[in-house]
Amino acid sequence: MNADLHCHSAVSDGTLQPEALAARAKANGVELWALTDHDEVDGLQRARDAALEIGLPYLTGTEISVTFADITVHIVGLGFDADDTALKAGLIATRGGRRERALEMSDGLAKVGIPGAYAGALKYVGNPELISRTHFARYLVESKVCADTSEVFRKYLIEGKPGFVPHRWATLCNAVHWITDAGGIAVIAHPARYKFTAN
Repeated sequence: MNADLHCHSAVSDGTLQPEALAARAKANGVELWALTDHDEVDGLQRARDAALEIGLPYLTGTEISVTFADITVHIVGLGFDADDTALKAGLIATRGGRRERALEMSDGLAKVGIPGAYAGALKYVGNPELISRTHFARYLVESKVCADTSEVFRKYLIEGKPGFVPHRWATLCNAVHWITDAGGIAVIAHPARYKFTAN
């Protein structure tokens, strides 16, 4: 089966609306699709409606940022009840620190001669509660500070660089419980990104 169970819309840090993503998935032969916006479920009803209209089997989804072993890890939740109260409350709490973090990132960039990065990043944000490094990266490319987003991250937005600000996210235990208690399953996103071992 050709499944796409990890993608983002403009509700978080993607560039397309949920409806456009559903159409794109269908056009590319996807047979099972899930919208997994970062720490958010507000686009799920739109995604579901669009998928059903074009005959695309659909699962609810989200990608939750967690702090585990002192690093940020992403956990994808699939097939849960999107109206679950505890899950929605947990996601709201997880999003809560993003604005303060973004302002600190902007201050760090200003100190190395890149003013106005917060306002610039906001131009790419569908939901200000979900401002992220990706939005800053798009702005720095548009401003010709860097040639592409990879260069932005390498020079400015990873640990030890002027625009990097750590954030304490949800705990792994909490995120998994929010998902499973809402009837879903939890899986680690892009596992090859992390340098975990069996020990």
